[in-house]
Amino acid sequence: MTNEAQKTDLRERFLRVYANLPLNTRQEIIVVLEERPVSWDAAYFEVKNNTEKGKEILQKLDELKLI
Repeated sequence: MTNEAQKTDLRERFLRVYANLPLNTRQEIIVVLEERPVSWDAAYFEVKNNTEKGKEILQKLDELKLI
């Protein structure tokens, strides 16, 4: 699997998990980057907009086996 395909796979997995979360859960913190907490909603915004921070979030969530 190429690096670009892996990034797309992580993104799709994240979006699938996010879509199935209860609305209240989306406001919970899922990861801390640079000593800043990131909620599901904030992560969704970053991933949806394909930002560098979104890519970092996806990598971290994959390492933590959350997606």
